[in-house]
Amino acid sequence: MLKLYYAPGTCALASHIALQEAGATYTAERLDFKSNQQNSPEYLAINPKGRVPSLVTDRGILTETPAMLAFVAQSFPQAKLAPLDDAFAFAQVQAFNSYLCSTVHVAHAHKGRGYRWASDEASFADMKRKVPETMAACFSLIERNMLKGPWVMGETYTICDPYLFTLSGWLEGDSVDIATLPKVADHRKRMAERPAVKKVLADES
Repeated sequence: MLKLYYAPGTCALASHIALQEAGATYTAERLDFKSNQQNSPEYLAINPKGRVPSLVTDRGILTETPAMLAFVAQSFPQAKLAPLDDAFAFAQVQAFNSYLCSTVHVAHAHKGRGYRWASDEASFADMKRKVPETMAACFSLIERNMLKGPWVMGETYTICDPYLFTLSGWLEGDSVDIATLPKVADHRKRMAERPAVKKVLADES
């Protein structure tokens, strides 16, 4: 059985939704970030990065959201969460998820994780001030060039959709008005109506 380690409000939500959408048999264990459980010896033995998500499989442990989403799609092909029979289309899925991971998430993290990139605390405030601008720019690009609609890849729901839903949920906290992003806002509404999303949000609340 698969086991997902997550914390509410994190990017682990994407993998949690994907597992539910896939009809996977899995358990989910919540970590308490307030008590720094992610850096406990027990969890660091699972994921030395001290971050979530982590997915325990019968072949080992996976980390990093794009890898985990691809694993879910490939492990449960009957769920049709990715175009597995089309190498180019699957690469497009991976490209979108890689952008969310390497650029959008990093832009968001500058708000509260400045210590990852600087040691002078005066720099932290400057990074935090920049977040509304950088997140707005990231999502403007998604709105304009990447979100085909109604789902990320067009007419077919894929593993890109729970990931976008997860990161777009951070916009308000990053002082970005989602009303300026009508396609992203519509995507959020569509996602919120899906039974798997409702189930996972209830479980994580």
